[in-house]
Amino acid sequence: MRADAEFDIVVYGATGFTGRLVAEHLAQRYGVGGEVKWAMAGRSAEKLAAVRDEIGAPKETPLIVADAADPASVKAMVERAKAVLTTVGPYQLYGSALVAACAEAGTDYLDLAGETNWMHDMIAAHDATAKKTGARILHSCGFDSIPFELGVWFVQQAAKEKLGGPALRVKGRVRNMRGGLSGGTAASGRATMEAAQRDPRVLQVLMNPFALTPGFTGPEQPRGDQKQFDPDVGAEVGPFIMANINTRNVHRSNLLQGHAYGTDFVYDEMSIVNPNAPTEFTALGGPGGPQPGEGPSKAERDAGFYDILFVAIAADGRQVRAAVKGDKDPGYGSTSKMIAETAICLVKEATDVPGGVWTPGAALQGKLVDRLQKNAGLTFEVEG
Repeated sequence: MRADAEFDIVVYGATGFTGRLVAEHLAQRYGVGGEVKWAMAGRSAEKLAAVRDEIGAPKETPLIVADAADPASVKAMVERAKAVLTTVGPYQLYGSALVAACAEAGTDYLDLAGETNWMHDMIAAHDATAKKTGARILHSCGFDSIPFELGVWFVQQAAKEKLGGPALRVKGRVRNMRGGLSGGTAASGRATMEAAQRDPRVLQVLMNPFALTPGFTGPEQPRGDQKQFDPDVGAEVGPFIMANINTRNVHRSNLLQGHAYGTDFVYDEMSIVNPNAPTEFTALGGPGGPQPGEGPSKAERDAGFYDILFVAIAADGRQVRAAVKGDKDPGYGSTSKMIAETAICLVKEATDVPGGVWTPGAALQGKLVDRLQKNAGLTFEVEG
């Protein structure tokens, strides 16, 4: 982190749908120039000013013109910030140069990436540089994968207390949800599928549960791709669309914490099939789905929510359970608050975390749990 930077956080992509929500959260909760010094960045000064006015941010909110196609403008933006928070995806198409610039400058970086193949490449390319410069690179700071990665961390803290040690087996089970993936997430999914079609090595990365733990491969993991009865939740469970990214981040989180959950740790995610409370979660969608820059109305975002159960199972069969819940739709309302609060937590409360490519949960742990509960509408609770 650049301790002497002009801004704590620069929101890059502030004119996009999710970026606008991030800026709105910062404006409403922190104002400008107070506890958190932040700026809005994007390609067009005119559009930035229009969004600033639309979200009710103060006129003195700093605006920075930067364009991924203009490396000099990106470098100048990065050098003014302690952290750059970017919502400009698909990251495999538009994010690589920004990660490189932040790693080289010692500037912290946060994104909403769920693109395992790209994150795998960014770790290989920039982890060593970030460790030297002190830049903390945090991928997956939204619904993928904070509620899951931190949910596992939280239930493991309860397991240590109640079971005498971390559980080697944890199940993530989505109990209920209303909301949708963002247009940007849909575009990222399409970009990943296209990359896999072009290059068979991409598919190998995507299929590997330990794709984000270079040098380490753990035990075989459940595939989670078939409907089945789960006796631990007393219900049928089926595949969960985001399991393939979340499970990879959970294993990386374990690695970054010195294998705090053990080297034989097994984790999977599935959705509970409950006909009385159907999970409403719109997936990648086709032409009729949201496009990048589009998304649901405020009323629809406010009506959204999610409820995820984590079951930690000890070797002797004893269990402890915890739930993570969010009070907004996952893809927009909750995600925008999560990444904003993660950025603040990183630059304000975690100055001792060294450089490198981190997961949010491994880097910030309980500090982030507390901040998300206080400021982002999430709850973390032990259920027994």
